[in-house]
Amino acid sequence: MGVTDPAGPVMDRDEADRALARLGQEHEAIETSLLALQDHAGRRLLEGAGLTGVTRERWQATEARITRLWAYFDAYTAALRCAREIRARRRWSSREDLAELTGLLRGESVTVPGGESGRLSETFTLPALVERMNELYATSLDVIVAADAVWSALPARIDLLAAELQRTRQLAHSVGVRPGEHPAGDDLERITRTLARLREDVVADPLAFWVPAEGSSAPGGGRPDTTVYDRAARALEDVRREIDAVLTVRQDAEARLVRVRDVLSRADRTLAEARTARGEVLAKIAATEVPVVGGPPTVLQEQLATAVEYRRQGRWHRLSPLLESLEEKAEEELLRARESLTAVTAPLAVRAELRGRLDAYKAKVARHGLAEDPLLVERYDAARRMLWSAPCDLRVAEQAVLRYQRTAAELLDGADAPEDRKGDAS
Repeated sequence: MGVTDPAGPVMDRDEADRALARLGQEHEAIETSLLALQDHAGRRLLEGAGLTGVTRERWQATEARITRLWAYFDAYTAALRCAREIRARRRWSSREDLAELTGLLRGESVTVPGGESGRLSETFTLPALVERMNELYATSLDVIVAADAVWSALPARIDLLAAELQRTRQLAHSVGVRPGEHPAGDDLERITRTLARLREDVVADPLAFWVPAEGSSAPGGGRPDTTVYDRAARALEDVRREIDAVLTVRQDAEARLVRVRDVLSRADRTLAEARTARGEVLAKIAATEVPVVGGPPTVLQEQLATAVEYRRQGRWHRLSPLLESLEEKAEEELLRARESLTAVTAPLAVRAELRGRLDAYKAKVARHGLAEDPLLVERYDAARRMLWSAPCDLRVAEQAVLRYQRTAAELLDGADAPEDRKGDAS
C-alpha cells in the first residue's frame, strides 16, 4: 500500500508510535468482539434454523454485513501490519518513512474491494474504517441479541403454559368438560391450537416477536412481544376458574341440592299458609279485595329433578349452571311466597291494630274514672261488636273506633279542665 501524498503534517516518531499503539489496541478489541460475535449462541441458532418472515430477511442482510465486517477487518489488519513494517525498518525512522506512515495512518489509505451499494471498491482512513466496523458490528449484534432474547424467553414460557394446558385438559375431561359439549372445552381446543402455532412462529420468526426499545442504543435493546402468549395465558386462567367451579359443584352438589329442596319446601309451605289465610280473611273480613294466591311453579321442581339426575350421572359441567340458577330462583320463589302471605293477611293485621287501639283507649279512660260513662260505653260496645263480628267491615269498624276515640278525648279534656283552673286559682 504505497502513499505518495501524506494527509496533513508529517508525524514525528513519538506520534507515530502512539498512533500505532492505539490502532493495535483497537485491532485487538475488534478482533475479540468479532470472535465473540462468531461464537454467539444466537448466531449459531440463526445459522441452523429454518427461518421465515422478517427474521429470514433481516438475517440474510446480517450475514452479508458480517461477511463485509470480516473483509473490513482483514483490510484493517493488513494496513496495520504494513504500518508496523514501515516503523520496524529503522530504530530511528527517516522522514520518508514517517511521511509514508503519516499517509497510511491518517490518509484514505485502505481500499476494500466490492463495496456496498454495488460499488467496485471503498476507500477509508483507518479511523473511518474503525467507525464503519463498529456500526456494522452493532447492527449485526442487535439482530442476533434480539433473536436470542426471544428464543430464550418465549419458547420456555410457551412450554410451561402448554404443560399447564395439558393438566387442565385432563382435569376438564375428568369432570365431563369436552369440546362440543361445553364452552370451556371449546376454549381449551382453541388455546391448544394457539400455543402450537405460536411456538412454531416464535421458533421460525423470532424477530416478529421483538419490540425495540425507543431511544435505546444498547444491542438488542427492547423486549419480546408477549401479547399472543399473554392472551392465551389469560384465556387458560379463565377456563381453569370454570373447571374449579365445576369441581366445587362436584364436591358440594349434594348439600346444595338439599338446600334448594329445603328453600322450595319452605316456599310451598308459605304459599299453603297464604291460601289458608286467604280463606280466613274472606270469611272474617267484608268488603275487602284479597289477592289470589298462586300455586308453586312446577318448572322449578322439574329443574330440581333434572339437577338430581345430572348429579347421579356425574354430568358436573351441566349441573353447575343449572344449580346456580336453581339456587337463585328458589330464593326468589320463597320471597314471592312471603310477600303473598303478607299481602293476604294485611286485612287481619289492620283489624288487629284497630282492636288494640280500641282496648288501649278503654284502659286510658278507666284510669281517669270514666269507664262507666254511658256514651263511652255505648260507642265502645258498638265498635267492639263490629271488630269481633264476622265478616268485619273494616271501613265501618274504623269509623266506629274513631268515634270512640274522639268521645274519649273530649271527656278526658273536660276532666282535666277543673284541675287546670284549680291550679290557676292557687
